[in-house]
Amino acid sequence: MRPSPPSSDDQLVADVVSGDGGAFAELYARYAERVFVRVTRMIGPGPDCEDVLQQVFAALFRALPRFRGDAQLSTFLHKITTNIATDHLRARGRRSVDHDPTALDALIDDAPTPDDRARRRAELRQIFHLLDLIKPDKRIAFVLVAVEGLSLAEAAEQIGESAETVKQRVLRARRDLIALMDDAERHGNRGAI
Repeated sequence: MRPSPPSSDDQLVADVVSGDGGAFAELYARYAERVFVRVTRMIGPGPDCEDVLQQVFAALFRALPRFRGDAQLSTFLHKITTNIATDHLRARGRRSVDHDPTALDALIDDAPTPDDRARRRAELRQIFHLLDLIKPDKRIAFVLVAVEGLSLAEAAEQIGESAETVKQRVLRARRDLIALMDDAERHGNRGAI
């Protein structure tokens, strides 16, 4: 007996709306890893990522009855993810958090040596520390465009702003990050960041 082909997103949404809990579990299985990676990039690796992931899927479940299918489900889900990550960053404020070393290791591609892995872990820790110091709106725009590779129009759709606003936020984030790196280097704190 051949396994049945996977349901389309539209069919799964219809099934969820009609009360099929198994359909929502399938949506979760289909998208959880992608959402988790995006959340990790946006807020930094740490224990909050799991909480934000659960908030995203709870919000998706509540929003599915209003989903009209004008966009792909993945676009709709990523917009929810962006909004919840932004809210999380605003609530956290611009304070640096201690990022989970195990989660940092998960973001590192296979490093050929333990020294390479340690160097990459330190670089990631520095990057996330610097990102913690800029405003959430700029951080999210920067991550979507510079890290995830979205176009300005795609990022604008997910953020709910104009492409020009996103462009300005990305430019300001880059300027802020360069200033923070220069300041750290001037004060000899490069390794401590």
